[in-house]
Amino acid sequence: RSLYDTSVITWSPQGKLFQVEYAMEAVKQGSICLGLRSKKAAVLCSLKRSQSELASYQEKIFKIDDYIGMAMAGLTADARVLCKYMRNECLNHKYVFESPHPMKRLINKVAEKSQIKTQRSSKRPYGVGLLVVGIDQDGPHLYETCPSGNLYEYYAYAIGARSQAARTYFEDNFKAFNNCDTEQLILHGLSALKKISQEENEVVPKSVEIAFVAEGVPFTVLKLEEIEEYFKKHETFKPQDQMEIVS
Repeated sequence: RSLYDTSVITWSPQGKLFQVEYAMEAVKQGSICLGLRSKKAAVLCSLKRSQSELASYQEKIFKIDDYIGMAMAGLTADARVLCKYMRNECLNHKYVFESPHPMKRLINKVAEKSQIKTQRSSKRPYGVGLLVVGIDQDGPHLYETCPSGNLYEYYAYAIGARSQAARTYFEDNFKAFNNCDTEQLILHGLSALKKISQEENEVVPKSVEIAFVAEGVPFTVLKLEEIEEYFKKHETFKPQDQMEIVS
């Protein structure tokens, strides 16, 4: 294996680029972040890490534009580079066309930027995965971008360490998400976060970051006091009691 992982442009006999796979592994090692959407809103939740008891928690959710935001898992420094790129693209588009940047086109630009890093020997892949939410004329969207340059759109998804438990929760409940309001989506997000908890005090208000965007409501990152309120509401929240409403 070591014969083929010294350069990002070297193929292995199995048809793999090992450095790209290593970058994907960096995403899996990052702390979890998740997103979910309904017909009218989209929500991001993340679990923040602290280097020590003396350090503050690392931000994982960033505002891109008025109605676009992102969460990251992996190398934070790489995420800041992509965040700055997306902000500049949105500002340039708004300056030239006097309208918000189309969501799909923005994600395609990020995917192309990531893909270029996988085909030049002087570069390395970005070691970060992004979940990007936003609202445009077609309604709410949730996209994932990968270090490989791939992009996907989801109803709900989770990336990062121990994210499989959250994805299993989404698979069991996503059919009810379409008719949820913003508050119900946030409570579902907290339920998914709690599924990955291994310690009693791991998922607490100060270690959780929540943001949402809805029709007529710009991308908003919740303050600590607001997150504490949702934790109180979650104590009586029962996902199995929500039935899918057929419109």
